[in-house]
Amino acid sequence: MEFKDKVVVVTGGSSGIGKKIVEMFQNEGAQVCVIDILENDYFQGDIGKKEDLEAFVTKVINDYGQIDYLINNAKPLMKGIDECSYEEFMYALQVGVTAPFMLVKLFKDYFRKGGSIINISSTRAHMSQAQTESYSAAKGAISALTHSLAVSLAGKVRVNAISPGWIDTQDQEYDGPDALQHLVKRVGKLEDIAHMVLFLCSDKASFIDGQDICIDGGMTKLMIYHDDEGWEFNCD
Repeated sequence: MEFKDKVVVVTGGSSGIGKKIVEMFQNEGAQVCVIDILENDYFQGDIGKKEDLEAFVTKVINDYGQIDYLINNAKPLMKGIDECSYEEFMYALQVGVTAPFMLVKLFKDYFRKGGSIINISSTRAHMSQAQTESYSAAKGAISALTHSLAVSLAGKVRVNAISPGWIDTQDQEYDGPDALQHLVKRVGKLEDIAHMVLFLCSDKASFIDGQDICIDGGMTKLMIYHDDEGWEFNCD
């Protein structure tokens, strides 16, 4: 068990990708510290609030003294230009960018040798649907924050990002066009992302630093024109 007794911090660890990451680390013997706005076994709090971040970090350090891995996974608000208020846009950035930055800053001196930071970005950092500006902006920013932190923390902590594509978080079955728009002919699973998180934290990934790894089943590589690959564009 490679991660036995390692201390792992996961934001947004009560559901979806975060929950799967927590489960896989725990199965490997790690001690996992979760902060989530949803109820959980460790710390319920809003990472968009400075006081919650500081209280959470204090608890982790009081409990364990050091950490090994920080997984910035919490999902920012997704609203578009027609409906997103100034306050909502700022909150999306607080959750998606400011909180990860502050957690790194607060934990910086407590990482043990071999420490690793994983930021969960998104393919939406590079492509968008309409009316998703707050989310896309936050994800684009955390991708840039990743390589900047990697340079600042060089030789101390490795920093990488993962950009998931379409990941099923509801345990649904997808077929037809939903599956076929992926080169691997299926929608992503939670474990597709969680496995990469554990790999990037492991010694096997010791030469990987400052990278943003896209995990999308090849979806962003398939160029589709009208009436191509069985697809039609309806402009009505």
